[in-house]
Amino acid sequence: MSLMAMKNYPAEFKADAVAFVLAHPEKTISSIADDLGVARETLRIWVRAAGHGTRPAERSAASDQAGSPGTVGSDDMLEAENKQLKAKIRELEAERDILRKAAKLFAGETNW
Repeated sequence: MSLMAMKNYPAEFKADAVAFVLAHPEKTISSIADDLGVARETLRIWVRAAGHGTRPAERSAASDQAGSPGTVGSDDMLEAENKQLKAKIRELEAERDILRKAAKLFAGETNW
C-alpha cells in the first residue's frame, strides 16, 4: 500500500474551486475535481467547509440511487438515459482519438 503525499492548496484556490462548484450545478463534483487536479473528496470537503453542504443535484442523485432495488424507470426515462450515455460515449471516443493523434505527433517530434 502506498501513501499519498499531502498537498497544500492556497486559500484562494480553494475559494475559487468552491465558487466554481456552486456556479456550475450541471457539473458533478467529480468532473470538476478531475479538471482542477484535486481529489473528489478533497473538493467535497472544501464545499462542506464553506458551509454549502452538498449541492441539490447531488442530493437528488443520491436519493435516486438509494431507491428500492429492482425498481425500473419508465421506458421514456430509460430511452433518454440511453441517448445521453450514447452521446457521452461518442464524446469520449472523440477525445480519445484526439489524444491518440496528439501522442503520436509528440512521439514523432522527440529526438532522443
